[in-house]
Amino acid sequence: MLVDTYNPFQNLTLSALIAAIPIISFLICLTLFKMKGIYAALLNLGITLFLVIYFFDLSPTHAFGSVIQGFVQGIWPIGYIIIMAVWLYKIAVETGKFDVLRGSIINISSDQRLQLLLIGFCFNAFLEGAAGFGVPIAICAVLLVSLGFKPLQAAMLCLIANGASGAFGAIGIPVAIVDTFQLENVSAMDVSVQTALTLPFINFTIPFLLIFLIDGWRGVKETLPAILVTSFVYTSAQAAMTILIGPELADIIPALLAMGALALFLRKWQPKRIFLLNGQAPTVRKYPVKEVILSWSPFYLLTGFVLIWSLPVFKSLFQPGNLLSPFVFTFNAPGTPIVLSIDFIGATGTAILFAAITTVLTTKNINRSRSITLLGKTIKEFIIPIGMICAVISIAKLMTYGGLTMALGNAVAEAGQIFPLFSPVLGWIGVFMTGSVVNNNTLFAPIQTTAAALIGTNPSMLVASNTAGGVMAKLVSPQSIAIATAAVGQTGKEAELTKMTLRYSLALLLFVCIWTFILSLLQ
Repeated sequence: MLVDTYNPFQNLTLSALIAAIPIISFLICLTLFKMKGIYAALLNLGITLFLVIYFFDLSPTHAFGSVIQGFVQGIWPIGYIIIMAVWLYKIAVETGKFDVLRGSIINISSDQRLQLLLIGFCFNAFLEGAAGFGVPIAICAVLLVSLGFKPLQAAMLCLIANGASGAFGAIGIPVAIVDTFQLENVSAMDVSVQTALTLPFINFTIPFLLIFLIDGWRGVKETLPAILVTSFVYTSAQAAMTILIGPELADIIPALLAMGALALFLRKWQPKRIFLLNGQAPTVRKYPVKEVILSWSPFYLLTGFVLIWSLPVFKSLFQPGNLLSPFVFTFNAPGTPIVLSIDFIGATGTAILFAAITTVLTTKNINRSRSITLLGKTIKEFIIPIGMICAVISIAKLMTYGGLTMALGNAVAEAGQIFPLFSPVLGWIGVFMTGSVVNNNTLFAPIQTTAAALIGTNPSMLVASNTAGGVMAKLVSPQSIAIATAAVGQTGKEAELTKMTLRYSLALLLFVCIWTFILSLLQ
């Protein structure tokens, strides 16, 4: 905070109401006025600038320094990771590896309940970790439709399945972004560890729910061994990743392990009754084992490089005075104490860049020129979404430095020890309105942290609850619904799909709320 007081009106309620204007206005712009996200973000960036300068007395120099910091961090490392992840995915599609990869999954079993576990759950989680931003819902829903699932049914199943992986989409950005806020006593690793206290319950349950939705209790009983393999491997692996390594690979490695374990298990076991939606199994080309192994190579490389970049030993090389510290550029925004830092080599995006370059150099049917063209297309597609992220981060920076976050935190803390019960609801609202767990944590993580300090509970736990609550809103956020309906050719049926998923979103949110409250009493 770079102002003298967070309560300029000497009335906490009034100060908090003024401080809430950027958030309320942002949500109204998205819902009531149906504004595009980028326009809503830029408009409310201007509103926030006005409020912090004229009501909270943040100097114009510090205000514009906050905006500069927000845009720098939105581009690097966040935008960098997004561009690199989607570029690698496009390379896999362009080279034909993705088609082989997809076929190899479908060929594991002709039972469509098991195909749902492999594609709708495991592959969905893998793509969420590798690319995020709607990619897994769109791709997996289309795959399920091609296998005979009804369009809206496929979309619903993929949205529900995404509840197990949405917290760590696109190389863990929703949690990793916490480090850019420089919150007191809260780091991305702290939040990552805290998610392991809540998300495993949800992760373990979702595969059961998916099978129940297409074949009832009978289907659950008949495929119980396969469900248990999927749930146990994915849940335990993600918990281990979030506790021991961090958020970056918390979707990718668990999804690969679960898919691999299920594939091996199904070589020895198949249900007695083969479940087929339309009475016959879709025909899919068989691929040689060598071709299948090579088709996965971009994602083996992604996993390997990101794993190296996540190691504490590697990260320590960039600490001041160590071997690679000269590649970390740190400077202040002009005329302010606001620190800007750009880590060219140590950024997770660079790990993905190396995976993409290695894939291009080791694949015959793509050349450097074509790969650069794909990179250009990716940048063009994501300029506006990244611009929106930059603007939202800038709003969060202005609210933090201008004292607005402190005012809101003090106000919500008036709820006292009962606040953790409602903490996840903030996250649910944030994702429902913005469509992004990243934007949600950007807006509300600082408020959760402030409230936690005031009521004497673990701030990392509340930020984790903000994340978990937000993930439950991905099932029904307008952005997710629009992507899902468009992918399966059902544009115009958004309301119907929302109705299909809403009950599950609210039920999962209720669990997160109650469990967060219990955790707050225990910590």
